Amino acid sequence: MFPSPITNFWLTPSVTSRLLHDDGTFSVTVDAALDEDERLTVLTTTDGNTRVLLTPAVAEVLGLQFGQPVDEAGFRQRLEKSGIALHGADNLFYFTDEARKALLGEPDAPSIRPLTEADARAFAQFEAAASEQDLDDSSVELDHWAVYGAFEDGQLVCAASMYPWDDAPLADLGVLTLPPYRGKGHARRLVRAISRHALAREHEPQYRCQLDNHASVAAAGSAGLTRFGTWDIISPDSAV
Repeated sequence: MFPSPITNFWLTPSVTSRLLHDDGTFSVTVDAALDEDERLTVLTTTDGNTRVLLTPAVAEVLGLQFGQPVDEAGFRQRLEKSGIALHGADNLFYFTDEARKALLGEPDAPSIRPLTEADARAFAQFEAAASEQDLDDSSVELDHWAVYGAFEDGQLVCAASMYPWDDAPLADLGVLTLPPYRGKGHARRLVRAISRHALAREHEPQYRCQLDNHASVAAAGSAGLTRFGTWDIISPDSAV
């Protein structure tokens, strides 16, 4: 259903990992090679399976050992007792194999084009017209790996950008439409255009948004993306 670069990245164990527990729906794997900011992550796919990935140090704090039975409820109780907080899950959206084929056969809309440093003034005006919250949520930047814009009457009204994610063949994307121009399909067309750019460079588009961002969830569906699951990460405030 999903292209192999996506499933391989999320579901294939690394050579440095070791499985502690797996009951078919909930698994715990330790990996000493994890980056510090990803020393504990929780992936729950849409088929209902939850995969915990953590460093040996975090496993020790939680009292998790090889062959020791634990279910998801018990794991989360251990988190609470240990004072380890999670940041808050994001939805993960990707194009399925079928949606990918339809995407590649579609031309870009005339109002859409790549943005460069020559568009710095237009981009600055775009940022000035957006709220700080919208800019923070979308993480759209002119100096990212790929940047596209949608124009209306010569004004930049919607922007999307991407950057390679976690040294994987994935390109994490953000998109933002200025409030007066929402509901006109700009974000949908822009996400699809920048996604074609990524696929042409052998990167799978990745669309992330928080669970309660209903507008962003709707935008992902409108653009033809399908939810793969949710992904949570240890809070940067956790001392462990």
